[in-house]
Amino acid sequence: MSKKDKKNKSKSNITKFQKTVIYYMIYAFLGWIAEEIFCLISTHTFTKRGFLFGPICPIYGYGAIILIIFFKNYKKKPVQLFFLSALIFSFFEYITDFFLQALFGIRWWDYTGYFLNLNSRITLSFSFIWGIGSIIFIKYLHPFITKVIGKILKKIPVKIQSISINILIWINVLDTLISSICYLGIFN
Repeated sequence: MSKKDKKNKSKSNITKFQKTVIYYMIYAFLGWIAEEIFCLISTHTFTKRGFLFGPICPIYGYGAIILIIFFKNYKKKPVQLFFLSALIFSFFEYITDFFLQALFGIRWWDYTGYFLNLNSRITLSFSFIWGIGSIIFIKYLHPFITKVIGKILKKIPVKIQSISINILIWINVLDTLISSICYLGIFN
């Protein structure tokens, strides 16, 4: 491939980081929807879920990115994927809850009363869900989303894609800052 071909190719695609941002936003939004549905079913009321004010749950976005980067090669190893992801995402959930509570004094989830919970931060039943969810994600959901996103991105000029991704990044950063300021009570 000549230098000119490489230069043209690099201009025709968004970067790996930008694609990662797209996946983060999609899965953080889908996680927010899943949380809302779960709460609606279990409490019969709409409950604002997630740390941010916007309709995304970062823990799901980051979890998806972890799966994409570190577990994509486990597609044909579902037993290993199940146990590794159940363990890793339970640890991730525990650490996230610990730091959110330490920083803001708020618990976004509480597994008190659940069978085999650890400090009400994680529970065996959700560890099982993380394992099953990871298999579904790696084998079915992410390949499907990748195809759909690929088709959509082919129809949008790269410049528009880049601008849109930058806007999403800034919206996420601002939402994180505003949410943190509000939870800390800095202006109250």
